[in-house]
Amino acid sequence: EALWKKPQGPKNVSLEKCDLGLGPGVLKGAYARLPRYFKDADRVMDLEARLVHCMTTLQGRSREEATKRVFGNENQPSEMEHLSAYIAGQSRGTKLAAGHAHPKEKEAYELGKALFFHRAGAWDMSCASCHGEEGKRIRMQELPVLYKSQFARPIMATWPAYRVSNSQFKTMQWRINDCYRQMRYPEPTFASDATIALTSFLTVTAAGEPYRGPGTKR
Repeated sequence: EALWKKPQGPKNVSLEKCDLGLGPGVLKGAYARLPRYFKDADRVMDLEARLVHCMTTLQGRSREEATKRVFGNENQPSEMEHLSAYIAGQSRGTKLAAGHAHPKEKEAYELGKALFFHRAGAWDMSCASCHGEEGKRIRMQELPVLYKSQFARPIMATWPAYRVSNSQFKTMQWRINDCYRQMRYPEPTFASDATIALTSFLTVTAAGEPYRGPGTKR
């Protein structure tokens, strides 16, 4: 909340007039409706992408400055992680309803679906390699079949989340980024169309589930 209200950047203004889809400064229920199409950017955006947009347009910060440290560590969480926790928490109880009506929202969904099943990289893996078949585990960790709504709903309704295994709070952008790392893919550009498309596919698949995050993960 302090970061949301803190004047920053060359324009020395806060993010309180940032429009996350429901009007400038409206936070209640906004996260549950992301990703969605934003006319002012002519692009489908998730929370992190929209925050970067507001940092650059409202505060006058460069993209390089706004994204120089988006993933924190055990000693210091990032600004993006703090903001994501605060904003997502305002959607508790709101049903997930990512945009799926605008042509670009439909395009993002289809791209995300294609990426979910696309095999590539040094190990010839896809998201579906781990999350495409019931009964799979890594050690004692169950791997939900994320292209099916009954499995996607409880997962997407609890990100971003605090991870007990590394004592850190993490965003969905980080989760996708880390999955790509484990599959030995090149690291995605932060808030890229690809990562947003995957989030769109998963969140649309989870539509209707009341948001219960920020959550806790293993």
